[in-house]
Amino acid sequence: MNPLEPSSIAPLSEAIYAGISFSSTIVSFIVLILLLCLSALASGSESAFFSLGPNEKETLKHEDGKASKTVLKLLENPKELLATLLISNNFVNVGIVILSSSILNDFKYLLPANEAFRFVIEVIGITFMLLLIGEVIPKIYSTKNSLPIAKAMALPIMTLKAVPPLSWLKELLLFGSRIINNKTRRKGIKITTDELEQALALTKEENTSDEEQKILEGIVKFGNTEACQIMKSRMDVTGIEEEATAEAVLQVILDSGYSRIPIYKESFDNVIGILYIKDLLPHLNESTEFNWKSLIRKPLFIPENKKIDDLLKEFQTKKMHMAIVVDEYGGASGLITLEDILEEIVGDITDEFDDEEIVYTKIDNQTYLFEGRTALVDFYKVLDIDGKEFDQQKRDSDTLGGFIVEQAGRILKNNEFIVFDNFKLIVESSDKRRIKMVKIVLPNLTPEM
Repeated sequence: MNPLEPSSIAPLSEAIYAGISFSSTIVSFIVLILLLCLSALASGSESAFFSLGPNEKETLKHEDGKASKTVLKLLENPKELLATLLISNNFVNVGIVILSSSILNDFKYLLPANEAFRFVIEVIGITFMLLLIGEVIPKIYSTKNSLPIAKAMALPIMTLKAVPPLSWLKELLLFGSRIINNKTRRKGIKITTDELEQALALTKEENTSDEEQKILEGIVKFGNTEACQIMKSRMDVTGIEEEATAEAVLQVILDSGYSRIPIYKESFDNVIGILYIKDLLPHLNESTEFNWKSLIRKPLFIPENKKIDDLLKEFQTKKMHMAIVVDEYGGASGLITLEDILEEIVGDITDEFDDEEIVYTKIDNQTYLFEGRTALVDFYKVLDIDGKEFDQQKRDSDTLGGFIVEQAGRILKNNEFIVFDNFKLIVESSDKRRIKMVKIVLPNLTPEM
């Protein structure tokens, strides 16, 4: 045979190159599909693991399979799990971008010779493909099927996180995140209670009930509430004089229905102890001459400005349910119980001895009638207001009548009134000692035409 001439070699080499280029493009396509599948698995695994709720975790604890135990082991260190998934996913995504650009180069002669068009295809097209196939679809599916996907991916992830260089990068990422966390923790984030309340109102979801929202708001305000704001005023406290007879003590217990009653000497300013009714039960059949004063327990005294979250901890530590609130002069200004504190979070707790409702009369949509001894806290609840303006201006008063006396500087007579924050507070009945009934006229909320 004659040797090939140069003119015949050129077409042959082009055919061989074209065949090799076509084969490499097919391989690139296959690898690209595999990488997209890996990206989808990594993104789906992240959603699956971190979507597991308490019920799913409880199910895993009762299963004996290796996959279930591996899932629980991975969840013990969520930062390490997240770092492994993020690094893996980013490596795969970078590979997808590089490979996609290479495939586009193989088809550059079929595409318009326009840089703007190529930019749109490479940037927008590849990004859309990554987001749709590698992020959105797998995450939506995994969130709805978190348990089976977490169990299916547990063993591969456990193996993957121990393989270098991924394990080295994972440790490096965790080390960097610890440094950042330490620095941000030192600086801290200062947020006021009002800002937290606003954030809570803004983030309220449609499926959140009013009761749940009130509990959350109660938790937010809890640490900023003082004992004097929720205590029962001394005017409404049932107490027993130290010199009372056993028969009189039993009568007070039957009339009041309380399980704990403060004992005072001469006046309520001098509380000497608390009588627990359960301590009396073993002595009910004894004579009326029984020395009931031997059963008096030592009281807990707290200042008016004590925060109720600190008081709750003190109640828990000392195993007590009641405290006497004293003013700056040492006189008893009221009484606070564990029930009063819990009601600030969960709302009113009523038992068979409690009045079911706060005593008031609604005359019309703008006018209400309250007793002067109505606690300001109950006044806020009835009118559904936060009462911040009242709390800021009040001094030692805890009742509606006491607030009016403070603002006016004297005990107002019948039909006299004050205006506070657009609320008109009219005295309906009073005597020389206190205000008995108050009419409240609400601000006119109807917009002017």
